[in-house]
Amino acid sequence: MESVKERMERIGAYEKISSFMQKEKQPYEYKRKYAQIRAEEFANECDGRLLNYHVSVGGLDSIILYLFLHEICGIDAPGVSASTLEDKSIQRVHKALGIINVPPLKRDDGTYWTKPKVIQEFGFPVISKEVAAKIELLQNPSEKNKTVRHAIITGETGEYGGWQKNSKMQLKQRWLKLFGGYENENEGCDYQKPDFLVSSKCCYYLKEKNCDDWGKEHNSVPYLGLMASEGGRRAKSLRMNGCNYFGASTIRSAPFAIFHRQDILALALEMDQMWKGGLKEKYHERLLKEGRLSQSFEMPDSIIPEIYGTIEKKPDGTLYTTKAQRTGCSMCGFGIHMEKRPHRFDLLYESNPKEWDYLMFHMCKDADGNDYGWAKVLDYIGVGWDPSTIGGNCKGQMRLEDLCRKEPEPIRIKGAPGSFEENDTRRIDS
Repeated sequence: MESVKERMERIGAYEKISSFMQKEKQPYEYKRKYAQIRAEEFANECDGRLLNYHVSVGGLDSIILYLFLHEICGIDAPGVSASTLEDKSIQRVHKALGIINVPPLKRDDGTYWTKPKVIQEFGFPVISKEVAAKIELLQNPSEKNKTVRHAIITGETGEYGGWQKNSKMQLKQRWLKLFGGYENENEGCDYQKPDFLVSSKCCYYLKEKNCDDWGKEHNSVPYLGLMASEGGRRAKSLRMNGCNYFGASTIRSAPFAIFHRQDILALALEMDQMWKGGLKEKYHERLLKEGRLSQSFEMPDSIIPEIYGTIEKKPDGTLYTTKAQRTGCSMCGFGIHMEKRPHRFDLLYESNPKEWDYLMFHMCKDADGNDYGWAKVLDYIGVGWDPSTIGGNCKGQMRLEDLCRKEPEPIRIKGAPGSFEENDTRRIDS
């Protein structure tokens, strides 16, 4: 059996990764032009293959990608999104750009998947997508995943992993201590295990599968606003396969793959200046003519959604957003342990205390029928959430005890589309 290391050497993966990382070090002007070249190459290749293409739109990065493709590259690709799951300010920008809203997926019982239903059935998205997927494997042991579970606990990868030890497959000690208890009997260890489920499936059920189905229905492949610098399990694939990727089962373009956060913010300022310099009126007129906007719709003054605040510059020249740095589903916990307070749930309390209350205390039921939510999960991983403990940074005036006594009101929960899993190796770019 060929090991992972042997396969990487056979396909020249290490050389590809090294070359890609050199491009990541280049100045902004180089990256901007490189993104344009790769985006245009992808469109030309798709045209030759009789494929349509679209932009998977979610938060700021993909909004900027959509405008970049249309206004800089001259690529008329429709934007597609599970828009109704997004923050209201992001929804407004989507509407102003004419982004196509893809409806939620239906369950076998005829109802639609919602965040509470996914969480209740599969588990909470916590720590990171990669870590959550490993914990989910520990929670669902089988003979088939026995070797992988052993690697998650010990770092020993076996034959397939080239008999490596201290592999990246192993959970960090911090998470082993809290979630490794499922393997105590098998591995002779003494770790804890939670009384709630953990899963990485939210993205698939709430934003990936429905947009993927739309693409298949329209013979269309996506442009994605992914950057290798964001890390996670996509980084290695992007660095190995490049911006444009044509595989047996997966085709995608990630023109911003070599970008860093500073690059995307610099481009966002450019696109926002163009928006204020006439694009706002251009899109408004076009969408009105197409009957996709009402006369009463007020176009946003900035293409940067309000949830991010504004893009400002520090004395050393570093760009930053004054509010949210990243966005996603309002109930997503990926990366929450790395955020300073006020973190995303604190900001949600400020903007929508009712939704905060629902997510914290009422979105799931335990075996006894008792409500629980993110408060239990955050307590378990050591992340503070009580608004009274962050020095008055949250503006909400409701007392915690009052919130807990109230019956939750029906609300619409938000989320974000736009990710893709790559598993093929053939690429078009250099």
